[in-house]
Amino acid sequence: MNALLAALTGTLMSAAWLIPAASAQTPAQTGCVTQNMAVPPGANTTDKAAPFFIDTTGLDFKTAPPTRDPSNPNYPRATELPDGTLPPPGAEGNFIIGPTHTPAPETIAKDGVLRGTITSFTMSSKDSVIYNPGLIRDDIAGCSNSSIMATTAPDDKSHMVVTSSHPGTWTRTVEVYIPAQYVRGTELPFIVVGDGGSTAYKHLATALDNLIAQRRVPPMIAIQIGNGGQDAQGSQRGREYDTVSGTYAQFVEREVLPLVEQRADIKLTKNPEGRATMGLSSSGSAAFNMAWFHPELYQRVLAFSPTMVNQQWPHDPSLRGGAWEYHSPWAGPAGPNLTVKAGVLTPSEPPGTPLITAAPAKPIRFWFMVGDQDLFYPNPTIPDGMHDWTLSNQLMAKVLADKGYHYQFLFVRNAKHVDRPAIAQLLPAALEWLWKGYPIP
Repeated sequence: MNALLAALTGTLMSAAWLIPAASAQTPAQTGCVTQNMAVPPGANTTDKAAPFFIDTTGLDFKTAPPTRDPSNPNYPRATELPDGTLPPPGAEGNFIIGPTHTPAPETIAKDGVLRGTITSFTMSSKDSVIYNPGLIRDDIAGCSNSSIMATTAPDDKSHMVVTSSHPGTWTRTVEVYIPAQYVRGTELPFIVVGDGGSTAYKHLATALDNLIAQRRVPPMIAIQIGNGGQDAQGSQRGREYDTVSGTYAQFVEREVLPLVEQRADIKLTKNPEGRATMGLSSSGSAAFNMAWFHPELYQRVLAFSPTMVNQQWPHDPSLRGGAWEYHSPWAGPAGPNLTVKAGVLTPSEPPGTPLITAAPAKPIRFWFMVGDQDLFYPNPTIPDGMHDWTLSNQLMAKVLADKGYHYQFLFVRNAKHVDRPAIAQLLPAALEWLWKGYPIP
């Protein structure tokens, strides 16, 4: 095991410092530029057969981000529900809901319902093996993400150049919800929650209290794990969540869960059917990564606005589109096109087959949602055809259906990225759907 950890850490750290020389695909920007939410300058929106095509079908650009039409013919078919209603418990497939989002009654504390307890502790990269040292990116003061609004590699619009990232130290809080029904010494199912501490989860403990009391979910532990800091390429959070690999799952398994059991005096099940993952945005894609690469550990996934786009950094030549390649081929040059590598003209690599399409179906149960005003090319310097959050999740629904996965996907009207009102409406029903089939004592 120590040898495996050493190999894993060595590979990750050697990759992290392979930063190409800064040569501009897009001129460096001045001032505090942190988002775009429109078609990037120089993007290909006309030639679908050409590299890095951005599909703008059904987008209303009078809003920022643009509003998507759920009846877009490029999206998989979905059942539109009356405003204010949700799919029946256990229903699978694609649904359209909204535009009204009233908090679910289960998000309100009720008299007579037993309440779980919360315990918390902190972790530091100084004590980590897998993520030590951490990553820190130097941005303009008061202007987060500013240093990644700059350049891409000269021959690849999808390859973000980040020169301001360097080793650093992270600390994070881990918060553990323990249901009132827990009997010390017994094992319980649990859910690992990425981006722990987010306001999006403010109703989680109350929802679990009520759902457990109503016997709609089993008594479970909820483990909120804070991210390592900052956001996107070159950050510790981006490194943890956007890397399409099993590394984060191993970090949780080997470094977090043993501390959870020790500090909270609990026992966690080893049964993968009793282990779930959950996240939002990039931690939502990380939740899927955990189950995809380690279905022997996790088989239930819940994600709000998951980042199933090309956000991986450092650039991985074997998976150039990052999480976009779960559902769709690489969007860059392919076939007979030539690129310059090390000063030599060489044939481009083929686009490849999407990961989900290429692999036998895995025992993963997946609930996810996306908003009609979710993120659309938030970084104006990366017109790569692989940064539309709504389209990416629609395409995920298509490939999951084609492979026969158990999933529920909600296209949510009147909802932005990780929309708080929508989450307050959806969280209890999503948790109930997620745990369908698991025994409730």
